[in-house]
Amino acid sequence: MDKTTTLAWLRRISGDLATATIQRLDDTLPWYADMPPARRSAVGLVAQAGITSFIQWFDDPTSTPWIAADIFAAAPRELLRSVSLTQTLQLIRVTVEVTEERVAGKGEALREAILLYSREVAFAAADVYARAAEARGLWDARLEALVVDSILTGEADEELPSRIAALGWHGHGEVCVLVGTTPPQFDVDHVRRTARKLAVDVLIGVQGSRLVLVLGRARVPGREDVADELAFEDIAARLEPSFGPGYVVLGPPVAALVDAGQSARAALAGFAVARAWRTAPRPVEADDLLPERALAGDPLAKQTLIERIYRPLQAHSTDLVTTLWSYLDNGRSLEATARELFVHPNTVRYRLKRVSEVIGWDATGPREALILQTALIIGSIGATDPVRRRPTNRRAR
Repeated sequence: MDKTTTLAWLRRISGDLATATIQRLDDTLPWYADMPPARRSAVGLVAQAGITSFIQWFDDPTSTPWIAADIFAAAPRELLRSVSLTQTLQLIRVTVEVTEERVAGKGEALREAILLYSREVAFAAADVYARAAEARGLWDARLEALVVDSILTGEADEELPSRIAALGWHGHGEVCVLVGTTPPQFDVDHVRRTARKLAVDVLIGVQGSRLVLVLGRARVPGREDVADELAFEDIAARLEPSFGPGYVVLGPPVAALVDAGQSARAALAGFAVARAWRTAPRPVEADDLLPERALAGDPLAKQTLIERIYRPLQAHSTDLVTTLWSYLDNGRSLEATARELFVHPNTVRYRLKRVSEVIGWDATGPREALILQTALIIGSIGATDPVRRRPTNRRAR
């Protein structure tokens, strides 16, 4: 059979080949049988386009590049999202099997042409999916940058939850923001791999020399206990090597990702003043930089100092505020504080212990003493009825 006769025969049986292919798909591929009618029809169009394209290619083999790619142009865009590359290759294999069976005995040249063309189609399919994956990766990167920017600027709107869901965020519960410098050779994939090992979901934002990570504990099937065992301080310590030189600041935890702007503001404010603490650890918590932040005019730091230190102490006992203030004014000397307040040093010790129990900060440590003294100063400035310190008793000699 010469080529002209073969082409005419192939054109006559093309409809039968398409019908037989659809029937074989229905019989052998469960995912095809479970598809909605519209998508089954779209898959049928692709199979029909493949058979027609083969006939055109057999007539003119030099048309390989555009004919192979044209097969997938017949499919709607949503089909690419619902049919995986593996399923596409299964579709190609079934189509080739049906065609080979039908043309058996028509000559070895025709059979070799089918095998060669199927290879070209497989490469074309891989190219289509590779381009789609690349486009999706670029889109995800832009969307992630937009979400991180919205968190940093505090301009969250009603679309933020849907954008977060589109990124595949699996985090649940509390969220923290970690801020530092961008290393010269930043490896995004390494950060994501490290986060996955820690059962942590992460959003990454690179803003010039500044690197921002939004962290949330992820739900991992079979590893529900791992995330709960890691505090955000431990997570930050594991991710710290991914940052460049300089300070790394961890914002306070917030209830959900949509509230991450609060943690971001604290972390950014801490990052801006971290150099003022000469021996600041790496990473350092933003709340450990409250004095520096308050001195720099950060309203969130001032509010935190008042709400977490000054008001709880004042509400609990004015004696605690008076004792703490006297203790700090006297250079953290128990004896000098006791003399000023006309109490025993053990009473001062007891009250300082109560201060630590009420607010969680220990006034006997130099760094925490600075935080507490800053809170007392800021709290007294804004107080309508400030606590009066007991004047020093000067006995006549």
